[in-house]
Amino acid sequence: MENLHPYIHRTPIKQSATLNKLTGADVYLKLENLQKTGSFKLRGALNKIMKLSDFEGAKGIVAASAGNHAQGVAFAASKRGIRSKIYMPARTPTAKAIATQSYGAEIVLGGETYQEAFEAAMNERQQKGATFVHAFDDHDVIAGQGTIGLELMQQYNDLQALLVPVGGGGLIAGVALAVKGFNPNIKVIGVQASGAPATYNRFTGTSNYKLQHVQSIADGILVKEPGQVTYPIIHQLVDEMVTVTDEEIAYAIMFMLEREKMLVEGAGAAALAALLCRKVNLVNKRVGTIISGGNMDLSNLPLYKKLSKNIEDVRKIS
Repeated sequence: MENLHPYIHRTPIKQSATLNKLTGADVYLKLENLQKTGSFKLRGALNKIMKLSDFEGAKGIVAASAGNHAQGVAFAASKRGIRSKIYMPARTPTAKAIATQSYGAEIVLGGETYQEAFEAAMNERQQKGATFVHAFDDHDVIAGQGTIGLELMQQYNDLQALLVPVGGGGLIAGVALAVKGFNPNIKVIGVQASGAPATYNRFTGTSNYKLQHVQSIADGILVKEPGQVTYPIIHQLVDEMVTVTDEEIAYAIMFMLEREKMLVEGAGAAALAALLCRKVNLVNKRVGTIISGGNMDLSNLPLYKKLSKNIEDVRKIS
């Protein structure tokens, strides 16, 4: 963690009496939405880029990202004085694209999802020899994300369960390695969007885990297939995987905005959605929940409010 300390925030954990009452659990929110660049992704990108040799750095960096990894890479590259070029899906929220450019990166928008951006970045790497910084499938990136787990154990080491959002799996792989190393009895639970359930499908034994199409308001976790490096760690250390709908994610977003006065993006709210909507039985448990990012496209806020209202109406009827 020492090489990251000068550049990252030690993000706080927060409790909410309202949240505890709604869920029946003793909940500790790990607020990575308050991290520099607005997301946990900075940790992994920094850990990778700070370890690059001068020779690797001189080639320049290329990456692919739906937004948060892009900002982390751009920030870290600027600290090393390395040029960076980042491929992003065409529907990347404008706020994330602008922020990435503000850190000094060149960005290229194109393709439907992360997978298309990844393929374009790999093309660039092959043609120009740039150093590729993967969003999740890299041991140094995974280790960087794992510092969240180490911090959490220092801040509150009596958790019984931990909920973690999952896209490609870098966050949950790193966090699981950290917290299970501290206490193997902590239950680590992954949460995916129901519109992008690749890792959930593989974890639960569904054959269709290489997806042709993904769609969710949680743009930060729209990944079509599990990571080759991350999945074996997930298979070994993660205890359970669940999915949440867009309506449930929107409900969690609006809860954080209305009750906690915090703006959280779709991917950042996924783990909280699983808790609020009782996707796992954690009543009377001490539960950590990673709020992974806060880089929301504000133009989508009316949609989130509408989706949240839909699930509230269903609950009233039922």
